[in-house]
Amino acid sequence: MKITQEVRDYAAAQHLSEEEALKKGMEGKAVEFKKAGVEIYRKE
Repeated sequence: MKITQEVRDYAAAQHLSEEEALKKGMEGKAVEFKKAGVEIYRKE
């Protein structure tokens, strides 16, 4: 799948294992989520 290949490409570029790349990506998304107000449904 495209997402799987993107993770592999990112991991290779960052010299990380696929597992480490996924963990790093999830940590980044968690920070974004908290900065956006920690709400699943935001008002527009």
